[in-house]
Amino acid sequence: MKPVAFDYRAAETLEQALALKREHGDEARWLAGGQSLVPALNLRLARPALLIDINRLVGLDTLAPTDGGGLEIGALTRYRTLERDPRVARLQPLLGEALGHVAHPQIRNRGTLCGNLAHADPASELPAVMLALDARLKARSAGGTRWIAAAAFFRDIFTTALAHDELLETVALPPLPARTGTCFLEVARRRGDFALMGVAAVVSLAADGRCAAASLAYCNAGATPRRAADAAQALVGRALDDAPIAEAAALAQRAIDPPGSVHASAAFQRHLAGVLTRRALRTAATRAATAAAA
Repeated sequence: MKPVAFDYRAAETLEQALALKREHGDEARWLAGGQSLVPALNLRLARPALLIDINRLVGLDTLAPTDGGGLEIGALTRYRTLERDPRVARLQPLLGEALGHVAHPQIRNRGTLCGNLAHADPASELPAVMLALDARLKARSAGGTRWIAAAAFFRDIFTTALAHDELLETVALPPLPARTGTCFLEVARRRGDFALMGVAAVVSLAADGRCAAASLAYCNAGATPRRAADAAQALVGRALDDAPIAEAAALAQRAIDPPGSVHASAAFQRHLAGVLTRRALRTAATRAATAAAA
């Protein structure tokens, strides 16, 4: 299929781009990587009157460490840049690990993190990673900027907290605490497919080796990425052996609401969530212990 007719503007400045978006509102869509937008156009699932191409804009392809080990990522920073930059693997290993599961290299050459999050596909890996890491997202409009917590950003399937005139300009990932380990795991029918179920796990250990804090988030587990707060809280103050991990996995299975599909029933997705949670927590705990020893 071919898309319906639309106008196209290649913005020369950020101010011009934001003015166009303010003028046209929901009738305009941003074009950065286009890896989600173009298929939606061709299937006529998206029918914008105007595409605003931001690829010429200078200064939006940022990848900058922040004080304490955080990371800020701009709207035009490609997946491939994040995959290859050693600072991502060192400062934000959960993001680095998840990126390898995103589609295929050809798509990662053009796709962007900010575009992925603004698209808000609940089956995508990266929204769940943002939840697990407590990311903050900066939205910019012609009227100014505002920060949105990842937990408040994803509203429904393909729906975010962005206003009709806003651009997702920056993603800010906070520093990981000392003695922290992370793990991303998923099950997909084929490499590069959307996950049938995926989990992002973060575990921080206290000086005595017990869990000081934990975070669990899931993709393809509901209309938005899902966080299993009760499951993570059940680990705090306990040694991460088999019993607490099994308890957390059971709580996580109850916290999610997987949609089911022709490839996996909701019951099977819940089963996968339990298996992946146990594996991810064991791996994250081992990595946290290794970080503590180092």
